[in-house]
Amino acid sequence: MDQLTGFQRDLLYVIAGMDRPSGQQILDDINRYIDQPVTHGRLYPNLDTLVEFELVEKGEIDRRTNYYALTPKGRRILEQRQEWIERYVDA
Repeated sequence: MDQLTGFQRDLLYVIAGMDRPSGQQILDDINRYIDQPVTHGRLYPNLDTLVEFELVEKGEIDRRTNYYALTPKGRRILEQRQEWIERYVDA
């Protein structure tokens, strides 16, 4: 988790909170949270990095739309991060 950017960690949380979201659904959700609008040019390379790290699985919904889902490794890393955060911040 320490090799990820804050933005990439935020993407993991968004993906974890949705059921196999498309890139557009992730973009819409993250843009409700982040003050500076996120572009496709920022989103998709970061999603690809999470796929390369085997934290996120990328699959096809249809010919134009992909879905993203946490892998078991991604879920485990996110849970470990959450436990670490809760040691320092009241839940």
